[in-house]
Amino acid sequence: MRYPAFRAFWFAMVASVSGFQILRFGQFWLIFEMTGSPLALGYVGLANGVPAIVLNLFGGVAADRMDQRRLIVAAQAIIAVLIFGLATLTLLDLVQVWHLLAMAFLAGAIEAFDQPARRALFPHLIERRDMMSAVAMNSAVWPGTRIAAPAVAGVIIAVFGTAAAFYVSGAGFLIMAVVVYFLSVPRVAGRVRTGAFQDLKEGVSFVGRNSIFSCLIALTFFNSFFGMSYIPLMPIFAVDILRVGADGQGWLMGIGGVASLMTSIWFAAWGGNTSKTLLIIGGGIMSGLSVAAFAVTSLWVGSFVLALVLMFVMGVFNTMQNTALQASMQILVPDHIRGRVMGLYGMTYNIRPLGGMQAGALAGLITAPFAIAIGGLAVAVFAAATVLNRDLRRLTGMVRESETRLSDEAAGAPQAQTTTAGS
Repeated sequence: MRYPAFRAFWFAMVASVSGFQILRFGQFWLIFEMTGSPLALGYVGLANGVPAIVLNLFGGVAADRMDQRRLIVAAQAIIAVLIFGLATLTLLDLVQVWHLLAMAFLAGAIEAFDQPARRALFPHLIERRDMMSAVAMNSAVWPGTRIAAPAVAGVIIAVFGTAAAFYVSGAGFLIMAVVVYFLSVPRVAGRVRTGAFQDLKEGVSFVGRNSIFSCLIALTFFNSFFGMSYIPLMPIFAVDILRVGADGQGWLMGIGGVASLMTSIWFAAWGGNTSKTLLIIGGGIMSGLSVAAFAVTSLWVGSFVLALVLMFVMGVFNTMQNTALQASMQILVPDHIRGRVMGLYGMTYNIRPLGGMQAGALAGLITAPFAIAIGGLAVAVFAAATVLNRDLRRLTGMVRESETRLSDEAAGAPQAQTTTAGS
């Protein structure tokens, strides 16, 4: 946080992600109020997730070909305008279900370009030796706002109405657009550009040729598709298995967010010198086993306290793995291809709705606890198997070598030029 540019970027991201959390809360609230259908809630998630999955690769290409700062500004401003439009329709009582679905779809499409640009931009705001801390600080934004923003949204809707919540949400995106517009960013060396599809092919080929990147992205895929598939099925555990109701479900989800936030803050302050290999493999194994343990003990023991403890453990190890994994990728990936690699990485997050669908289908055959336990074991087994990857075993050394090389280059380079809003 001693870097002024990163500090401004981070606080702007808090505003934007809070706006996103309030938007999702308002969308789910309003569409359920209008339809009374749980299925309609799934449609909102699907409408948001599908374009994000499909377009993330192209978003990565755009992040490498365009000025990342201006791409973020445009994306955030467009989403803000769309939200203000939705808020006005809601205020005038003209909003319809298709408006909410269209908003979710368009937001997902724009986020597919915004997120790779954000992940490609922030490493240029810090020295690479502080990458673990920066990634942890960025990671802390999501659980932190997931705890606070829905509560704020609920109060706003109760007191002022859903339209007011949408206006506040749009303001968060607009703050991000304004701050990034005036942000000073070191110039990134240019490169020879080919066609967009050739760039896309180059990005996929780069990940395929470098086993460390393909291994790290595969780990993230397993965690997103199998390890996080319990989230859509949480009402089953809260109502039918643990019998704690909606309040209990809130506590279960909230304690996981608290664990993630605490772990992110620890890494931001003290976790920079810890072995990346141990964090990634060990964190993946323990995260997967925690998911499986939560599922089967909820069924066989039925203890709400034990479930809370396991959700906390799950949040700690999941955040441990994700923080080390993303920091390692950011340090090792070359600048000229950073957007495309992070676009591929981002796809694994956006695939979570499909993971929820497969878990739901499997739950219909073997019950929800066993479906979730199988997913957790799949995460743990795959994480354990990655110890066979030679590059992953020597990842800590690779990261340190890259940090040293980049520090030496920075020390011997002339003062970096910066681009400002007027350039």
